Amino acid sequence: MKNLANLYQWVKYLLIFIVVVAVYTWSLQGIKVDTQVMQDSWQYVTKFLADFFPPNWEVLDIAVKALIETIQMSLWGTTIGAILSIPIAIASARNTAPIWLRWIANFLQNAVRSVPSIILGLIFVAATGLGAPAGTLALSIYTIGYLAKFYQQAIEAVDSRSLESLQVIGASKLQIAQYGILPQVLPLALGYTLWMFEYNIRAASVLGVVGAGGIGFQLKSYIDGFEYTKATTMMLVLLVVVTLIDALSSKLRQRLEQI
Repeated sequence: MKNLANLYQWVKYLLIFIVVVAVYTWSLQGIKVDTQVMQDSWQYVTKFLADFFPPNWEVLDIAVKALIETIQMSLWGTTIGAILSIPIAIASARNTAPIWLRWIANFLQNAVRSVPSIILGLIFVAATGLGAPAGTLALSIYTIGYLAKFYQQAIEAVDSRSLESLQVIGASKLQIAQYGILPQVLPLALGYTLWMFEYNIRAASVLGVVGAGGIGFQLKSYIDGFEYTKATTMMLVLLVVVTLIDALSSKLRQRLEQI
């Protein structure tokens, strides 16, 4: 009997392996990779990358100003998106909302996540014109699609036994939320929000491609003008700041997890 069970496990794992290989083979056929073209392209890639060096530090002041604007966009975009995500997350969680409301809220989340950030940037550039306001609004909507989902998962992960204990002693719904849900959700929610702020700095640099302000706008301008060494300075400044913010937010998230 034991040998039969072991044989069943091996057959199951073998079938899973075959399915995974088949899926990846199908995917590889779909993207039509030409290995000869890949081999020949390296010389062009290296030549293109060589044009980016050495960096032109004469535009360092412009890079810093553009980066400050990018951080400001990310800060406001993340904050607005986080505030708007809270009611959507509550309406999406299975332990806080009826099924009909969950369906609507989850559909809204999926709808927002299905729109790329660059499309949101184009929409708000058309509405408000070129510049940081369009980028900030685009980041706000983009943030909702992810933070609402993260907050929802945090709410659904709440220990139901603690809520039941509060209900037994006659706590009101507001007290249950204040003493049962909030203490468990807050550290996770703050950690997710910090991660989203860090991510939005990168997203804001992409939004600059469509004229939504920030360092991405300057970066695209230099690349379009074949001023690659100036574009390198922009990317290096962005890399330094993103690395610093990543390290800082990681430490903050670790402390929040210990609360």
